[in-house]
Amino acid sequence: MSEEDLKRETEEQEKVSTENCNEENNVDNETIQEDSIEAQLANANAKIEELQDKYLRQVAEFDNYRKRTIKEKAELIKNASADILTDLLPFIDDLERAIANSANSNDFNALKEGIEIIYNKLMHTLQQDGLQKISPVGEVFDTDYHEAIALLPAQDEESKGKVIDCTRDGYKLHDKVLRHAQVAVAQ
Repeated sequence: MSEEDLKRETEEQEKVSTENCNEENNVDNETIQEDSIEAQLANANAKIEELQDKYLRQVAEFDNYRKRTIKEKAELIKNASADILTDLLPFIDDLERAIANSANSNDFNALKEGIEIIYNKLMHTLQQDGLQKISPVGEVFDTDYHEAIALLPAQDEESKGKVIDCTRDGYKLHDKVLRHAQVAVAQ
């Protein structure tokens, strides 16, 4: 063989060897890339599972909170009047005593005074709980608090639009009207 042939053959072998190396490197690079992608995919799947678990726990926690608040609200509504009724029990006792004593007594004034004492005590207790009486005689007519049941002629210009008589007092609880006062208004 000639030197040129040897050189060509050596170059071809080097070329084949380089190609084989490149192919092996490509295979290794592809394997490394596949391993890297698989690792990233596994990490992403783990993160998804973690987030799904966290989401499900949050949904369950919120659902439990919602159920608990509904139950507490129902319980509050059910027992809301218990405090007021407990406050009224002494008045029932007082009225029962007044009724029992009225059968034995002929003194009408004593019975009247006893009922007035019970009434004043009751109103004082209800006022402490936030009840306010609306007695609007002499005030300017206000549809937020008054219900006009009659319009009467005004005796003078100053009394026009004012309440001149109240047939039924109104009541409000902490600025919320429970019952409007029924009034006669001057026009």
